[in-house]
Amino acid sequence: MNTDIINIIDVLYVIYFMLPAYMANISGLVFGGGKPLDMGITLADGRRLIGDGVTWRGTAAGTFVGLVVGIIQGLLSGSIIIGVITGLLLGFGALMGDAAGSFIKRRLKIDRGRPAPILDQLDFVFGALILVSPIVVLPIDYIILIMLITLVLHLSANIIAYLLGMKDVWY
Repeated sequence: MNTDIINIIDVLYVIYFMLPAYMANISGLVFGGGKPLDMGITLADGRRLIGDGVTWRGTAAGTFVGLVVGIIQGLLSGSIIIGVITGLLLGFGALMGDAAGSFIKRRLKIDRGRPAPILDQLDFVFGALILVSPIVVLPIDYIILIMLITLVLHLSANIIAYLLGMKDVWY
């Protein structure tokens, strides 16, 4: 990536690369509900392990959607195996990153639905990038670009979800 200016090709590339994670994260919200992933476990601090916001159905649906997006990308690129692997790792990683973010928020005594700026927007990105890192090594400038783009996309998506009544808060 040219460090003097942000090239539109780089922006499009990182969005395309992260699409399985983005779609998995959105799908977890859209198709979520039901039994919480933490099965209601409360830790010694009296707070839930993760909370009701991360569910089995949302995790399964999001992972499936991430996988499907990866398969489509694999078909487009001519490498279905890479598409399957990256789609699965990015999708599942995004959802595990979101769950880790919820875990951190509970430990910090931040209730569900309360803001944790940056963590709320980037937890799924960290999870996705960590899981996919054994097979895809991104330059640091791409990782920074992913974080910047994600902050804008995530906030925009949350505002839209709030306006559509899918979220209780805009952030």
